[in-house]
Amino acid sequence: MAGSVYVGAEVRRQIENLVADYAHAIDDDRLEEWPEFFVDECSYRIINRDNHEKGMRIGVMDCSSKGMLQDRILALREANVFEPHCYRHIQSASRISRSDENVFQVETSFLVVRTMQEGDMSVFCAGKFLDEIVFEDDKPLFKKRLVVTDSNRIHTLIVIPI
Repeated sequence: MAGSVYVGAEVRRQIENLVADYAHAIDDDRLEEWPEFFVDECSYRIINRDNHEKGMRIGVMDCSSKGMLQDRILALREANVFEPHCYRHIQSASRISRSDENVFQVETSFLVVRTMQEGDMSVFCAGKFLDEIVFEDDKPLFKKRLVVTDSNRIHTLIVIPI
């Protein structure tokens, strides 16, 4: 990763815990916790690799504040109609570099398995998270989370965040 400088063991541990805790909250259907992993003025976008590599901003989901993240969960719980399902994240170790005194660039590969209520399982999505993480009050939080999917096609609407 460009601009990489040494990241201390404690900072690394805190960032790795943030990345893991995020996935566990989604996998355990604790979706109301999801926005709390982000700073107030944040960015969360899901985009396919082809658009990302071409520098295009067109994505499947694009939220630009914690309030928008909270609205997505509220809509999911109270308004959206979809077949019940859950995710299970499998993640690689994270590559972490420091780009500024309090800004860390983090890349983590992922695979998401989706299990439908009736029991059918399938690989839902694979790709990488490109994160910008900052520390507020000694706590790591996502400033930006860019979800880059390997496939240009997602065969269903994304209801639950990845």
